Amino acid sequence: MKILNNKKEAIQELKRISSRTNSEKNANINTIVEEILQEVKNYGDIAVKKYTKKFDGFNPDPMQVSENDLRDSWDEIDSNLKRSLELAHSRIKKFHEKEIPSSFTIKGEHGDIVQRRWRPVKNAGIYIPGGRAAYPSTVLMNAIPATVAGVEEIVMVSPGNKEGKINKTVLAAAHLSGIKKVFRIGGAQAIGALAFGTNLINKVDVITGPGNIYVTTAKKIIYGLTGIDSLAGPSEILIIADETAQSTHIASDLLAQAEHDPLASAILLTTSKNQAKEVLEELYKNMDDHPRKEICMQSIKNWGLIVICENHESCIELSNNFAPEHLEILTIDSKKILEGIENAGAIFIGKWTPEAVGDYLAGPNHTLPTSGNSRFSGSLGVETFMKNTSIIEFNEESLKVNSLDIVNLAKSEGLHSHANSVQIRFKD
Repeated sequence: MKILNNKKEAIQELKRISSRTNSEKNANINTIVEEILQEVKNYGDIAVKKYTKKFDGFNPDPMQVSENDLRDSWDEIDSNLKRSLELAHSRIKKFHEKEIPSSFTIKGEHGDIVQRRWRPVKNAGIYIPGGRAAYPSTVLMNAIPATVAGVEEIVMVSPGNKEGKINKTVLAAAHLSGIKKVFRIGGAQAIGALAFGTNLINKVDVITGPGNIYVTTAKKIIYGLTGIDSLAGPSEILIIADETAQSTHIASDLLAQAEHDPLASAILLTTSKNQAKEVLEELYKNMDDHPRKEICMQSIKNWGLIVICENHESCIELSNNFAPEHLEILTIDSKKILEGIENAGAIFIGKWTPEAVGDYLAGPNHTLPTSGNSRFSGSLGVETFMKNTSIIEFNEESLKVNSLDIVNLAKSEGLHSHANSVQIRFKD
């Protein structure tokens, strides 16, 4: 893990980290994913089963998890875990209910009426990763805003393990969220099934949820045929700290990000040279007996960074430049620093707000823009599962009053028939 105290070098290193997904890509991925998607489009469930056997090592037959199995999964999990899931569900739902956009109407003085009307999409597909870990929290974060938006049908896909089973807590979270249709499939073939539809899976209007490079590439290719939330990359955290923050807290929070994935990034911007050294020591000490030591080591070694900044302004500048997915502010004047932050997916203030709070039950969504995308986008939310329609109604008077200006604008663009479509209405 590098420690830098030169701003120019830090900017270059942050650029390298931000573009780290490029190092995983190769020329074959697009070709492979396009081939999978084309087969799923042509052969439906047959192709989905073929690629599930090939990549996940089991025959998904039956492909769908029964509602009885969903209910049994909920009944069988520990009562303490049930309580935790219910609390998270309640807090996430309460927050997202505040996100529902309002339709509105404006009435003009001559009787014209313009409106914006919001409606939910009819159905949505949510992708829940399997593999290295199980993510019941991701089920809640994707399903709840869809439900709050009013989506009629939510289809969940998630890859099974070698025995073809989806994690029981993930299924329990699906049951709690009211999901009726869950399929034991993952990868690009699952995205294709949701985008094109098969005999078993209805074509959906929107697909959300994170996945590996094959899932992300598939979402990129099918975008336009169906909607998507974003093209999320590996997770990342940036912490701004000063000498008042505890090094043990910082190291723990950095590791909480590093344990996600070998491509996860953990970054510290500090105004204290001593703290930089202490945090580095704590990091390696805590990794000694870490159950995900290998993942943490790869993440910290390749994509970890500590920058010693001369002041808080420099920390803010570097943070805004990197535009992190998660930003923790652990300083004596955190609110003042908050005022200077322009780009971040989610911000966590003070020592009592580790990023894990947001991952599980604070309320705001944990599906956030990565790789610098918080410069122009935000978290997944209720609007992800909705669309708006403009409604325009003019009467004779309002068209007549505005006709000359419409004609002037149409003629300025050289569009004769646009102008005529207004003029012709007053020729008689």
